[in-house]
Amino acid sequence: MATEIFESLDRQLQAQRELYMELHRTPELSMEEHRTAERIEGEIARLGLTCQRIGGTGVVAVIENGDGPTVLARADIDALPVSENTGLDYSSEVDGVMHACAHDMHTVALLGAAAALAENRAAWSGTYIALFQPGEETAAGAQAMVDDGLTEKLPAPDVALSQHVMPTEAGTIGTVVGPVLSAGDSVRITVHGRGAHGSMPHNAVDPVVLAASIVLRLQTIVSRETQPGEFAVVTVGASNAGFKSNIIPDRAELLLNVRTYDDAVRERVLASIERIVRGECEAAGSPHEPEFEYYDQFPLTRNDAEVTDTVTAAFTEHFGAERVYEATPVTASEDFSRIPDAFGVPYTYWTVGSVPAEKYRTALERGTVAQDIPANHSPFFAPAIDPTLETATRAHVVAAVAYLGGRARP
Repeated sequence: MATEIFESLDRQLQAQRELYMELHRTPELSMEEHRTAERIEGEIARLGLTCQRIGGTGVVAVIENGDGPTVLARADIDALPVSENTGLDYSSEVDGVMHACAHDMHTVALLGAAAALAENRAAWSGTYIALFQPGEETAAGAQAMVDDGLTEKLPAPDVALSQHVMPTEAGTIGTVVGPVLSAGDSVRITVHGRGAHGSMPHNAVDPVVLAASIVLRLQTIVSRETQPGEFAVVTVGASNAGFKSNIIPDRAELLLNVRTYDDAVRERVLASIERIVRGECEAAGSPHEPEFEYYDQFPLTRNDAEVTDTVTAAFTEHFGAERVYEATPVTASEDFSRIPDAFGVPYTYWTVGSVPAEKYRTALERGTVAQDIPANHSPFFAPAIDPTLETATRAHVVAAVAYLGGRARP
């Protein structure tokens, strides 16, 4: 690969560090990333490039550089409603809001890659699309960009790329073929009873007992309806009913979260949930049909084999085999795949480690990773800037040049 691109990366690294700390201090919640979007636009303008807004606070820059494939690279830009407790001197200055999932790192890494490619056009040929997506945490941003005409406003890519900083060993990169992130569905279920005085349960249809029966029965979806070896999670995160000890309420609400790695399994699990809830309601003599509201729905992220193999080979050549490993699929969820799916193109999504090597290896040897290493969404989550930022930036460039450098054809 062209050494001049990576020489550019070395020269801009200090500026990237400063921008990262700036963004970390000023996080914004999903679909409210107005200052962040303006800051991204300013950086793109500094490169002599133009950009456009898509999906409200989404920003996209297109670098056209002759014949060749078109590569789309995506970074998410939103923060979380978390109060930071890292003690960093560049901690969030916004009460109750924090970049607790490294989207600030993702943003700066993609900006760095776009800058290096824009400044070294002789080293590659084709089109590079740098897409900065809002609202990943609420599964709203990718769809908002699609709904705002993403596929009509941009050249069609041949391949799409994305990455995520994770609490694994800094300087390493994880890739995997097939499912890498689960599909996610949240479900709000309302079941109805008949209220009565707490001393007169015979006059009631008790929704508290009904909800309890449903919670217990839902556990059989994974233990008795899902084939061993298949992955599924059904979690009841909340069960709410009533407000006083001597009043039987007339309804109860359950909040469920479902994760799956296979679309067929997902459909079966969701159908089982509705079947069980309706059956328990009928058995209890519920006076009204239950209500189901589906929200915060994330698609399955399934890496294309050919694209993943191409990018993994490029990573291995550039970083060395000791820094590239086969990742384990993560049970968290993402909305990135809605973008390549809208274009109908293959994609791959990899992870970048962020924990100092010695700290991570010590925790791994002790078996205390879960206790000693703050995970994404934790108020203590603090990626090591070095070498994480450099690795993430180089990873974007290496993956793009695998196609734009003429070595691979989509």
